[in-house]
Amino acid sequence: MRAIPIHPVRPAPGAAPLLKGRGTAWSLAHRFSQEQRQVCDDGWGTLDQAVAEQALPPATRVLEEQVKTILAGNDSPDIGFDLSINPYRGCEHGCIYCYARPTHSYLNLSPGLDFETRIIAKVNAAQRLREAFSARNYSPMLLNIGSATDAYQPAERRLRITRSVIEVCNEFKHPFSLITKSSGVERDIDLIAPMAAQQLAAAYVSITTLDPALARVMEPRAASPERRLQTIRRLAAAGIPVGVSVSPVIPFLNEPELERILEAAKDAGATSAFSIVIRLPWEVNPLFQQWLAQHFPDRAARVMARIREMRGGADNSSRFGERMTGSGVWAQLLRQRFHQASARLGLNRARVELDLTQFRSARRAAAVASAQASLF
Repeated sequence: MRAIPIHPVRPAPGAAPLLKGRGTAWSLAHRFSQEQRQVCDDGWGTLDQAVAEQALPPATRVLEEQVKTILAGNDSPDIGFDLSINPYRGCEHGCIYCYARPTHSYLNLSPGLDFETRIIAKVNAAQRLREAFSARNYSPMLLNIGSATDAYQPAERRLRITRSVIEVCNEFKHPFSLITKSSGVERDIDLIAPMAAQQLAAAYVSITTLDPALARVMEPRAASPERRLQTIRRLAAAGIPVGVSVSPVIPFLNEPELERILEAAKDAGATSAFSIVIRLPWEVNPLFQQWLAQHFPDRAARVMARIREMRGGADNSSRFGERMTGSGVWAQLLRQRFHQASARLGLNRARVELDLTQFRSARRAAAVASAQASLF
């Protein structure tokens, strides 16, 4: 199917500015805000100073946090794991469509620009995970790393929180899957590959488009499409089961590429695939619609009309069973396209079964370490 060409556009008069390397320039107020702010001139030149400061590219700030817990439970019937770990809150990748943006509201921060410039790093994640695995009543369950915000975003290069979490999983022989759109995961192949050989690890790489121009405006600080394909090749070459996530599918933007993305991922070494249609919960909805009008004014109305067609006439639906896939004729046709392409390419196999039986409790891990020490 023919891809729709992407052309750079200038912001319309009165629209929020476009910030290079950022998904949005809008510091959208969150839904819990009780204050409204308006810039005014106090006669001391502060208005001119504020305007000058707004013209500067916003820097990323990483704020360290000591968390009380690191494991989040999941009881959603349409998600294929029981527990999740997100080493960071917020994500510098700046993906405009990210369904995790509204979580910044709980921190009294904007789901817009703050989400991608104010990153919360859970620096004691490994310690809390070790404590959780050591609890007497803990039983191993399917665990995913990076389900909300990318565990390999730029801050991970320095902080290595995700790596420390994987080290704890290895120590306890606890299986995990991870999902990322970053090539940073290649750094940890030395840890992940031996666990994958024991059915303790699997990886998924998110590829939304093969068009670098579209990727630059839709997910500005994520790895390029070609770089993500290279990451699939390197993970697969290391013996790590790797799947591809073609998510989210956005009508008339990346939707025409669906089959080509699956083919490219298969050629790179992916063995499974899944796909989710775009979701617009809470503050994601106005952020996405503003971005759409700025970058694609020629088709913004058509994109939103098709999204509403898949959501029963609304901008979003949170109902289990259809929030990931949509409903209606067009959503059904989209699912058919995905399933037919996946079957043709051999990507329709079940996800890798991870082995929960190898989990070592703290007592068992200590006994194994003691037995190994007695050999010397």
